[in-house]
Amino acid sequence: QVQLVESGGGLSQPGGSLRLSCAASGIIFSTYRMSWYRQSPGKQRESVASITSGGSTNYADSVKGRFTISRDNAKNTVYLQMNSLKPEDTAVYYCNAYKLTLGSNYWGQGTQVTVSS
Repeated sequence: QVQLVESGGGLSQPGGSLRLSCAASGIIFSTYRMSWYRQSPGKQRESVASITSGGSTNYADSVKGRFTISRDNAKNTVYLQMNSLKPEDTAVYYCNAYKLTLGSNYWGQGTQVTVSS
């Protein structure tokens, strides 16, 4: 059974920082591309950042220079360090595990991030 469990969400003031974690089980974590997505009320889910099994990263333009994705294969965990948070970063953040060769695509349950003064 595959599980992706996010943690680390919460309330931050504008300009603050939060660190999200996603612990994976039931998959060979090191072989999956891991991503963070987010969804705000009334908007479509959008990709925020991704990291391949080889460690290559990609970011949405809106978070470049502020967010950093990383992974620890020994802990089966992917992280999203979010700095200089803005109110428009408010959303539910979802962890995603994807492997093209298996046609596998898994989602976590999401964690709420709210940026407000």
